[in-house]
Amino acid sequence: MNPTPTPDPTPTPHPHHEPDAPRDLVGIGIGPANLSLAALAHPLGELDTVFYDQRPAFGWHSGLLIEGATIQVPFLADLVSLADPTSPWTFLNYLRSRERLFPFYFAERFHIQRAEYDAYCRWVGESLPDLHVGHQVDAVRWNPERDLFEVDFTQLDTDGEAEALGRTYTRNVVLGIGTEPHIPEPLKPLAQAPGVPVVHSADYLDHRAALLAAEHVTVVGIGQSGAEIFLDLLRNRPAGQEKLHWLGRTEAFAPMEYSKLGLEHFTPDHTRYFHALPETARDRLVAGQWQLHKGIDATTVAAIHDELYRRTLHGGWPDAVLTPGVHVRTAGRVATTKVELHLEHGRQDSRSRLTTDAVVLATGYRERPLDRVLAGLDPYLRRDSRERPRIDEDYRLVLDPSVTGTVYVQNAETHTHGVGAPDLGLAAWRSAIILNSLTGREAYALPSRTAFTTFGLTQRQQVPPAREAPALTPLVDRR
Repeated sequence: MNPTPTPDPTPTPHPHHEPDAPRDLVGIGIGPANLSLAALAHPLGELDTVFYDQRPAFGWHSGLLIEGATIQVPFLADLVSLADPTSPWTFLNYLRSRERLFPFYFAERFHIQRAEYDAYCRWVGESLPDLHVGHQVDAVRWNPERDLFEVDFTQLDTDGEAEALGRTYTRNVVLGIGTEPHIPEPLKPLAQAPGVPVVHSADYLDHRAALLAAEHVTVVGIGQSGAEIFLDLLRNRPAGQEKLHWLGRTEAFAPMEYSKLGLEHFTPDHTRYFHALPETARDRLVAGQWQLHKGIDATTVAAIHDELYRRTLHGGWPDAVLTPGVHVRTAGRVATTKVELHLEHGRQDSRSRLTTDAVVLATGYRERPLDRVLAGLDPYLRRDSRERPRIDEDYRLVLDPSVTGTVYVQNAETHTHGVGAPDLGLAAWRSAIILNSLTGREAYALPSRTAFTTFGLTQRQQVPPAREAPALTPLVDRR
């Protein structure tokens, strides 16, 4: 039997797009955020959209698709379900199209593997017509004479070389350029030097074979990525000869906050509360909420301990050192093949040196700066006291009133919308907010309340009225 065909929901057709006709929306970047927006925009026939990405194909953290590694949100946090569970682009419909719905049902998995989420996103991306990979956006400018944005791009060939230049006019822009790997300053020279075995976790799978072959490996960073990489290395090195060191700044190998009320920090209710706070209060709050998104999930912590314990069954301890509360002060090369890390323990006020054959930097990601792509809009941008773009509640950059178009941002608004900004569970809701703003109507009905927690004293939570049983019409005896 042939697999169920990929759904092709046909929206109400809009007029044929002429080459110089302005678009309603140009999306820059095609990660999960803009992919969600494109999927939810597709049925809205009144919108003429196009999305550009410089990569040759969609890829979601491809270097971290370690076998068995799962995403930290339930499968319902797909691209569309929490805004429109009837969409043809849901994860469940993806399973149906692959004739995998019953196996998934019996697998009883609430958290799916990263590789499966990546495959699902690719399925959506390959089915949507308005996505263009191999297109590098070079500049965005406001044209006051036409009341439109100009988006300049370079079309790239399969080798990433410039092939053609182009320009698109649009009434609105949405930035979804995502994050980029963060490399601490002391380790940048080594990470950038050719032939030095210092790699970021984003490229782990590309270097996995060499890392497994290295005599001694150090993993820097004790968040989720560091835990997954340490576990993968540990499982694949000989017992008693593990020769692994795992260290990081955090004071403990702390579990991620995953209580049900704790998770309500990733709801629209908390996002609205956070956005209404003063700037200084928002900055303090984000810094204190690291365990909501930078800890290690309990399943991975347990798996690491189980593997370490298994290696003690025949006596002795595994040759693995796990040290929290440590940061790398400086680093350098020893001879031609080894790396020397100069470490400092903050609580002990002590220092030491560690010689290793390879280093994996599980040091996380940072929001990709908007300044390069928005340089042409700089005179119109309104910034906060720390020179960050101001972003309103509906994810719009605050621009000079002379600009009649709108620039929306996705996954670049932690400083204004809180720790939920990069969370996959809020992607569909944020996309729906943007589309409702863009169309000027309720294209997607959104709930007025999403959490049992009331965040703040002055914020009034709208309590939906209690449901009442419908009144019954008395039967009339007509005998």
